[in-house]
Amino acid sequence: QVQLVESGGGLVQPGGSLRLSCAASGSIFSINTMAWYRQAPGKERELVATISSGGSTNYADSIKGRFTISRDNAKNTVFLQMNSLRPEDTAVYYCSATLRPTISDPYYHYWGQGTQVTVSS
Repeated sequence: QVQLVESGGGLVQPGGSLRLSCAASGSIFSINTMAWYRQAPGKERELVATISSGGSTNYADSIKGRFTISRDNAKNTVFLQMNSLRPEDTAVYYCSATLRPTISDPYYHYWGQGTQVTVSS
């Protein structure tokens, strides 16, 4: 089992930057893919970016060129660098981890509690 704790959210002006962090603990060596999601009030949770254990990344079209996902395996941490922020980026951002303890197990998905990002002038 994996526990995830996000940090780094806050209030920022349009065009500004924030860096989110997600610290993982527990069965960290079984983690395959980590991701950032976001959810605005009244809207469904949206996938923002993913990063595999090998470092392969994928991004939502809405944030391509502005956000960068990265991970530090030695520190068991995943990051989301957010630049050129827009008001529509306002949401609670959630860290997630997908893990498969052995090839005989299914994939499991875990979530952090989220961190608020507000982009406003």
